[in-house]
Amino acid sequence: MNTKKTYSVIGIGIGPFNLGLAALLEPVNELSSLFFDQSEEFNWHPGLMLDSATLQTPFLCDCVSMADPTSHFSFLNFMKQTGRLYKFFIRENFFVLRKEYNAYCKWVAGQLLNCRFSHQVKSVVFEDGLYQVSVLNLKTKETKTYFAKKLALGTGTRPDVPDFVKKADFQNVIHTSAYLNRKAEMLESRSVTIIGSGQSAAEVFYDLLPQTKHGLQLNWFTRPDRFFPMEYSKLSLELTSPEYIDYFYNMPAAKRKQMLTMQKSLFKGISFDLINQIYDLMYEMTVGDEEISVQLRPNIQLDHINAEADDTYTLELTHVAQQKKFYSTADFVVLGTGYTYHEPEFLQGIKERISRSENGLYAVNRNYTIDHNASEIFVQNAESHTHSFISTDLGMGAYRNSIIINQLAEREVYKVEERIAYQEFGLEESPVLFNDLDTVIL
Repeated sequence: MNTKKTYSVIGIGIGPFNLGLAALLEPVNELSSLFFDQSEEFNWHPGLMLDSATLQTPFLCDCVSMADPTSHFSFLNFMKQTGRLYKFFIRENFFVLRKEYNAYCKWVAGQLLNCRFSHQVKSVVFEDGLYQVSVLNLKTKETKTYFAKKLALGTGTRPDVPDFVKKADFQNVIHTSAYLNRKAEMLESRSVTIIGSGQSAAEVFYDLLPQTKHGLQLNWFTRPDRFFPMEYSKLSLELTSPEYIDYFYNMPAAKRKQMLTMQKSLFKGISFDLINQIYDLMYEMTVGDEEISVQLRPNIQLDHINAEADDTYTLELTHVAQQKKFYSTADFVVLGTGYTYHEPEFLQGIKERISRSENGLYAVNRNYTIDHNASEIFVQNAESHTHSFISTDLGMGAYRNSIIINQLAEREVYKVEERIAYQEFGLEESPVLFNDLDTVIL
């Protein structure tokens, strides 16, 4: 007789997506769940928890609302329970401050009995029809094995830096994710160079910009031909839809890869408001012909960094349009070079159960599974190559979690929208044909 406590699903990693899954599972009585994260508590991008920084998605993109607007884990309920709902209403801004979103997620996690922090998953194996998850309690140093029918991988992404930075010991070359940890040192330095074209690079630049009045030389280099805003028009937002996922998913892999490279302005740009704030601040600072020690350069590629004997850095750069090389120096270098998915080592124990494409990436099924049975191992934010750029979008987290929960329960627990867009992204199975005179043949 099997006396093991067996969970319906064990989640590994508690970022916003798996936190949302845990919250949406809480009222589903027939499903038991447990979620582990090695961090001491929920903390989302603490190195960029700037006072004025906001999410790039509206408040409805919380953990639960797009799946269940009545959930007591909603952001609006958090505001009500913390006495800030009327303040939020009067503010008239759908875009939540990042630090308030972080506080909201901590509030959700604090109410969930199925979330355990300071627990590090060491290994996963599959035996006797169950996933056996070995977990180290980082506080007690005890290791315990838990059993589950299914897994939900939400281990998230890691800061991405160039290989020549990974291979060197550059003390003052950091990723934007560590910015606030080193900001005090930067304010005492002579020069800071920021590399990158996205929101994080822009936020760091804006935060340091006033310091140029006090002697700081601030440089911002970006490879694209402009400092471009993230596209946020209503018809573009329809790409965050079930129909677009279906359309993208059914494309050949090579075409999907090509499409992602063409869509950077949809997910890698800077918020329109922040671009304007940066310009306006520079304008205000230069009233009366005052100069600021700022260098803004698009079309610039970082090729290499050399550490000098005086603790400065020489950056080897190329102007990509003119194909001219040049050099710049800095005391600190801040890399806004984004994040990439890092496959966790514990998956080695179940590698034979994971389906992969020819290039080694997960062969993610439409229902967000990666196992050969298409029913056991779900992934969060690891499927951009199959489900489009919106895999990283907070607004689609509840949609994905609804699909996962319905699969786990084998019934419709949460209603999943199938069609929300006015657009048609592809042709029907029986396409309209055209003759030589470009007249439609019906």
